[in-house]
Amino acid sequence: MRTDPYKNFRFLVEIDGIVQAGFTDCTGLSSKIAVIEYREGGNPTSVRKLPGQTSYPDITLKWGLTDSSELYDWHLNAIQGNIKRKNGSIIILGDDGEEKVRWNFFEAWPPVWSGPALNAKASDVAIEQMTLTCERVERSK
Repeated sequence: MRTDPYKNFRFLVEIDGIVQAGFTDCTGLSSKIAVIEYREGGNPTSVRKLPGQTSYPDITLKWGLTDSSELYDWHLNAIQGNIKRKNGSIIILGDDGEEKVRWNFFEAWPPVWSGPALNAKASDVAIEQMTLTCERVERSK
């Protein structure tokens, strides 16, 4: 049986209580374990490498501007001091439209929102952008 890689443009974003369609980009799905170098006293030329703290970069989402303001409102609440953390998922779909891979992110909140770059000479879609900071990302499927 032939297994082709999944296409990177067939994805959905789910965030607790927020339904938003039409995402054009999603970046930042990764994790990193810090490496702590430790030199033992008995061997001055050998360095042991131990696992340190795990960290997750920010997730950046981009989407076409519509009448929906749910994501912006979430950011506005954060500006006003009401940080509401949410869980969500980035879901890769197969050619058949069925879910194939899911990354879940936890305890996310939006510290950065950017409105569209407007240009009267262009014919592009107006794009909004939001950065989500989260405490953990896990692949579940």
